[in-house]
Amino acid sequence: MQLPSRNSVAICAAVLSVFAISTTKAAGIRPSRHDALADGGSPHRHARDGPAFPFWRWIRESAAEAAFGRAKEDTKPSGALRSRYHSDVVIRFNVTNSEEEGALSNAAQQMLLDVWSFTPDFVDIRLHKDDVSSLLTLLPASLQPSVLIPDVAAAVWATYPSSSRTKIRFDASVTNPAELRTSVEGMGNVFFSDYQPLSVITNWMRLIEAMFPSFTEMISIGKSYEGRDIYAMRVGHYKGRDYGDLPRKTILVTGGLHGREWISTSTVNYLLWSIVTTFEKEPMVTKLLEHFDIVFVPVLNPDGYDYTWQADRLWRKSRQQTKMRFCRGLDLDHAFGYEWESTNHQTDPCSESYGGDQPFQAVEASELAKWAKNETQYNVVFSGFLDLHSYSQQILFPYSYSCAVDPPNRENLEELAVGLAKSIRLSRGEPYSVTSACEGAVAHAYGATNSLPRVESGGGSAIDWFYHEVKARYSYQIKLRDTGSYGFLLPSEYIVPTGKETLNALKYFGDYLLGNNGIEKFPIQKESDQDDVWRDLKRRKR
Repeated sequence: MQLPSRNSVAICAAVLSVFAISTTKAAGIRPSRHDALADGGSPHRHARDGPAFPFWRWIRESAAEAAFGRAKEDTKPSGALRSRYHSDVVIRFNVTNSEEEGALSNAAQQMLLDVWSFTPDFVDIRLHKDDVSSLLTLLPASLQPSVLIPDVAAAVWATYPSSSRTKIRFDASVTNPAELRTSVEGMGNVFFSDYQPLSVITNWMRLIEAMFPSFTEMISIGKSYEGRDIYAMRVGHYKGRDYGDLPRKTILVTGGLHGREWISTSTVNYLLWSIVTTFEKEPMVTKLLEHFDIVFVPVLNPDGYDYTWQADRLWRKSRQQTKMRFCRGLDLDHAFGYEWESTNHQTDPCSESYGGDQPFQAVEASELAKWAKNETQYNVVFSGFLDLHSYSQQILFPYSYSCAVDPPNRENLEELAVGLAKSIRLSRGEPYSVTSACEGAVAHAYGATNSLPRVESGGGSAIDWFYHEVKARYSYQIKLRDTGSYGFLLPSEYIVPTGKETLNALKYFGDYLLGNNGIEKFPIQKESDQDDVWRDLKRRKR
């Protein structure tokens, strides 16, 4: 698929302007008294009651259909998907000692269980409720599960957009498209009110490039196994300029390595939109883009992500064919070349953590690595890497493959990770834990000596490869909301709150790379203070 020409970009820009005007009501922007009077109504009359509304609504809806595709009456897949998870549950085991940890790890591998989350304190597993008793026979009597999600099928169904929310609706609300650019909330409307399918995300990225052509560039970093483009958006103040001998410092933000982790993709999109709409309006963002390019990759696994919309909401891996015909897919986060051999116990293609039979066998991981290596040949320096996942609210730093080896700058990695967690907590009150990525559900000592198998191997991870191979000295995997109530099936109303807290973490991350102390220099404002902040910034500009 080719990127749009300059002429089509101009058309898209106009389309987005119309789309922007029509959707700001959903972000909470009310029509002013002047807007109502200009529309031929009274000060208390809504603008859409004006005589020209049907015409303008037709214009706007036609424009949106050209940009996003015609809205479907219902984007939920067939009922067959719902029946797939009939009688499935998600249960949690609170682990307290090495015996429990080892037994649970062995049982998970033996039964090929779908392990949703593993931490030093608990392990969450999805399985058919009739299989719970079989699992318990393999575990010590002290391990008794609690039920987190009693009806997985219903939770799956609820994450797809409903027809009433999916259909794009338009109401006249603001007359000046520039108003959209003054607020992080500008796109917190139709697009962020629901999770979006791959086709919508792709067109939305094209429209962003069209609206902000001076400092955004949509690129393809490669092709997926099934031939889809892996799209990224490069955002930077010096886009297209000749850097000469100066390094082009870059921060890479990825999401969607695992298809079912929809919140990671939506959060990358939220970060992208927030950064481009606050450039030259918020000092921290402006300064960040003056010193760094930021490359956003919302869906690194487009085949797997699209499959979650078409056939299997909880599909994790890619869609690549393996040596076992009926077990497709590779786990992209166990497919990178650095310490790949540490995944030696994951040789079963049916395992959710199977990374392949050799390093970079997964096409998408290989494409990302080749793109990154190629970038370094053109004087790009990767200063930081943020790989967004879900769930469990953790900030993880290298190394993932082993707890027996510490990265040389571990103290700085841990310091920044703690700062990221603090920025999130001060923003929305959500606690994020900080730990080395090697610490799964096995106790630290056992993880270091490998005397017990881990629930999930850590070799071949993206954060280890970027840290070691391209020298991204601040490399993190951030596991987003929540802590188990919904797991991978986080309702869409959490998209914006998760995006907001992660945005504050990104700002802190950038400020730290600029040599500052993050929160101390750029205070995190409470949500209720945002309007005062914007007014203060406008006064300073005058």
